[in-house]
Amino acid sequence: MEKKYTHLVWDFNGTILDDIALCIRCVNTMLEKRNMKTLDSVEEYRAIMRFPVIDYYKDLGFDMKTEDYYDVLAPEWVALYLAGEPNCPMMPGVLSVLEAAKAAGVTQMLISATKTDQLLGQLQRLGISHYFDEILGLDNFYAASKIQLAEAWRKEHPDAVVLSVGDTDHDAALADALGGDGLLYLGGHQSQERLSVCGKPMIREIKDILKYL
Repeated sequence: MEKKYTHLVWDFNGTILDDIALCIRCVNTMLEKRNMKTLDSVEEYRAIMRFPVIDYYKDLGFDMKTEDYYDVLAPEWVALYLAGEPNCPMMPGVLSVLEAAKAAGVTQMLISATKTDQLLGQLQRLGISHYFDEILGLDNFYAASKIQLAEAWRKEHPDAVVLSVGDTDHDAALADALGGDGLLYLGGHQSQERLSVCGKPMIREIKDILKYL
C-alpha cells in the first residue's frame, strides 16, 4: 500500500465499537422509566441522534428543568451504558484496517468524546490499544465536543497529512478541524440523510477505508 496519508484518525463509538443497539436500549430504559415514548427502530434513533448530546436529549423530550442533564440524565445513561458495554463487539473490518494501516507505516490515533479512562479500558478489552500512537478523549462523560482536542493537536502537528473516519456530522467537523480529509461511516449512530449534507465521502463498510488510504 502506497502511503498517501501520514495519519489515520479514528472515532471510537459507532466506528470502532458497535454500540448502537446498546445506546438505544439505554435511552429507551430511561424513557420507559418516565413513561415517555421510546425509540422504535435503529432508523429512528439514527435520524434523531445529534451533538451536543444534550440537544439530542431535548429532542427526545426530556425536561431539563426538572432533571438536570449533567447531574441526573448523563450519569444515569452512563451507568446503564457501562453495564452493557462489555458485550459490545468491534465493527466488522476494523481489525483488518488497523493491521493494513500499521503495515503501511501510517500513524494511527483516536479522538473520542468518551471520557479518557473509560476509553482506555474499552480499547484494552478489545485488544487493540497497541495500534494507536495517540489516544485523545475528554475529561468528563458529558460527550460535548472533541473539536478542541483536534484543533490543539493540529497546532502541534502542522505537517501531518490526515485522513479521519467517523460516523456522525460531528466527525465531519472534526475532519475540518484537523485540516485533512474525512470519511463518514453509514453503519454508526447517524442516518445517511444527516451525513449526506456534510460534504464528505461516505462508506458503507469499515473495510472501505482501505480504498482511500
